Amino acid sequence: MSASSANAPQERPTNAGTSPIPFVLLCEGNTIRRFVLHKTPFYLGRKPDRDLVVSDPRVSREHAEIISENGDFYLIDSESRHGTYVNGDKVSRHKLQRNDRIELGVRGQWHILFNPERQDSGAAREFLSQMSEFRATSAASDLEKLTLFLHAARKLNSSGVLQEILVTVIETALRLTGAERGFIFLCESDGSLRLAAGRNAAGDVLADDKSISQSVLRDVIASGSEFAVTDVDDSGKLTGRESIVAFNLRTVIVLPLRKMQVQEKAAADGKAETEVRGALYLDSRTLSGRLTQVSHDILRTVATEAAALVENAYLTQAEERARRYQQELSIAASIQQRLMAVQIPEVPFAAVQGRSVACTQCGGDFYDVVVTPHGLATVVTDVSGKGISAALLASILQGMIYSQLVRGAPLAEIAAAANQFICQKMVGEKYATLCMAVLSPDGTLEYINCGHVPPLVVRGGAIVNPPNANLPIGLLTEALYDAGTLKLEPGDKLMVVTDGITEAEGPSGEFFGTERLEQVAAVDRTLEAIFAKVSEFAQDVPLADDCTVLELTYLG
Repeated sequence: MSASSANAPQERPTNAGTSPIPFVLLCEGNTIRRFVLHKTPFYLGRKPDRDLVVSDPRVSREHAEIISENGDFYLIDSESRHGTYVNGDKVSRHKLQRNDRIELGVRGQWHILFNPERQDSGAAREFLSQMSEFRATSAASDLEKLTLFLHAARKLNSSGVLQEILVTVIETALRLTGAERGFIFLCESDGSLRLAAGRNAAGDVLADDKSISQSVLRDVIASGSEFAVTDVDDSGKLTGRESIVAFNLRTVIVLPLRKMQVQEKAAADGKAETEVRGALYLDSRTLSGRLTQVSHDILRTVATEAAALVENAYLTQAEERARRYQQELSIAASIQQRLMAVQIPEVPFAAVQGRSVACTQCGGDFYDVVVTPHGLATVVTDVSGKGISAALLASILQGMIYSQLVRGAPLAEIAAAANQFICQKMVGEKYATLCMAVLSPDGTLEYINCGHVPPLVVRGGAIVNPPNANLPIGLLTEALYDAGTLKLEPGDKLMVVTDGITEAEGPSGEFFGTERLEQVAAVDRTLEAIFAKVSEFAQDVPLADDCTVLELTYLG
């Protein structure tokens, strides 16, 4: 997600008509991507620095934006070439409601949903009320039983409540077989089995699995094969199954819950590999006699459908965890943006502009501008990595460097202190590149480059590369740091970028590079020109790293 420090986002208000943290879903075929409205305005378009980037040539680079006004959200068309549509109607400004379908320029191939409602999860209970009318009697044919169960599976497939699904599967299996008890066991990540649900024919909860054959369960899970004993005379199957005999069980049926996974190699020869997710266990002390082959096929179908339902429930739970994580990430991004909002001070001898665009919600780049006892100081830092860990370290470094600059500490001393801090606290996990400069009213520029992209001094139409290089901070505890000096003339510009600019990729995989950067800086001499050229170069390729540009002009 992009964020500009020069144009800080507004506080996102809570909308009574939507969830506390509204979001949009970008639906492209079978792919669904979720974007939380972590700030407003929230920009949509083809340009790589948009908050939601759509790489369709019919979408304008700056197509539309979502803004917040008095707790409501509005979609604003940014004078796009092919128009913005909501629920099929072309709009220039539209108050958004839940489930609104947004289309940018092109219609029918993909769409955006605004804050869609979650599906109701009461399908399982609804089906159970219908199941209560069914009784497993001799009059009910196997085909009718199979039809009944498949109807259950289809209805439950829309439910996201795992416990309801498991209980419904057990109750369905008990009615179809006439068994007395049913259990579902699920495999844990460490390979152990967990009793997930248990019921008897009367509907009572069963939480004790001591009276079942654990060896049968383990064998079924390990082999992925079914186990069925319908009469104690099947003595060959009872070898080593003391619990079956001890508890006088006349029928024991254990079916693996198999998740079908067609691997690339298996798909080539038409075969499928399976992963066992758990087991369905049924037993009875009164039921006797062999199951018919059709009834056995029905139970096999029960197990297959149950595995699919369990898998869907897992996916729903994973989506819920991802949603909560996204909410926390949005909160962290909002906090970071407020912490790193830069108020550029005004001084008579210099002018500063800066802009930072993050490739994720939380960025590792930052820049700052500080008035010091010696002049005007600028800082550009790039923390290794992305996401929350990089953003957290960037926030700490910003506060540390700011306090040192305000008290007038030498640049080399500040770099050394920051290096010691990261080396001691991060222990090799993180490092950062850093470029600091202090411009005095007489034009003297003291600067230090710690592993950063070399800064540029633009003088007329020429480029000067200040000769100073040090190690990044956070790599070696014993690293030494030295600063350099340079005399600026009125009109000279110091331009500092992070490697997200020079390493921005074009469609062919080529980097933007230092040469293009110097050409743009020499000719156009502006921050906005650099971002425009990078965007033009990258075309539809999304940003792979945070991008920051700072421009310091000496006025004399």
